[in-house]
Amino acid sequence: MTTVTVTPAAEAAPGSLGRLRQTLADTLVLARRSLVRTLSEPESLIDVTLTPVVFTLLFAYVVGGAISLPDGVSYHDYLVPGMFAMTMASASTGTATAVNNDMAGGIIDRFRSLPMSRAGVLAGQSLADLLATVIAVLVLAGTGLAIGWRIHTDAAHAAEGFLLILLFAYALNWGMSCLGMVFRSAEGVQQFGVLMMLGLTFVSSAFVPTGGMPGWLREVANWNPLSALAAAIRNLFGNPNPAGSVHAWPLQHPELATTLYSLGLIALFAPLAVRLYRTRTSK
Repeated sequence: MTTVTVTPAAEAAPGSLGRLRQTLADTLVLARRSLVRTLSEPESLIDVTLTPVVFTLLFAYVVGGAISLPDGVSYHDYLVPGMFAMTMASASTGTATAVNNDMAGGIIDRFRSLPMSRAGVLAGQSLADLLATVIAVLVLAGTGLAIGWRIHTDAAHAAEGFLLILLFAYALNWGMSCLGMVFRSAEGVQQFGVLMMLGLTFVSSAFVPTGGMPGWLREVANWNPLSALAAAIRNLFGNPNPAGSVHAWPLQHPELATTLYSLGLIALFAPLAVRLYRTRTSK
């Protein structure tokens, strides 16, 4: 069992600044707790270590052979940015499962007895999962390099691409925190999370251009946040981006669209997650 030490609220400076400091301190303590728990259970990192490798190799060497892109474009260069988008959606289900386990396991009842920020509990989990996402990004980048994927732009654009990936992942973590508190069991969270991830990923331009989809489905895919993320990464990494010719606003301005999608998800789900947490813990 991980020991959590929280600074009493009375020791914090009074006023809004004091509450902010308390929230930040609680966030860091609880992020450390989540990381320690994850490291003590290495199998919980399968979704950010083994899964990206398996899916990348599967699509690159099994599915990719049946997919043709215009102008002789390398499918490997096209694929890896889409895999980044898929991996962010897949890894975020771990946040929902962790929150659900905490709600069901009694640890939240102990937190209620401590003078700690309720927002800090969720923010700590989201921050810890963001650090785990960094592992997924590194593993996926290494796998991509091994199969021939390359970044063809400068370091500044590459760094912007990776930062955009992490921003989107952080935004998804807040949404999945809400999911973890709505469902009653971890099994339900995992099943719904996988279903949602598959729907978001395959109804997008992550793996195939949207031009071959039926009209109504194509419009859904063009406005899918994962399509914007994949297009933004392709642009910033200098990889093939057929979506650039699609006349849909998110795909014409993918970097801006991904940023707006991410900030919108945080603005919507972060307050909602805190409200759900207060409702669930007040019973």
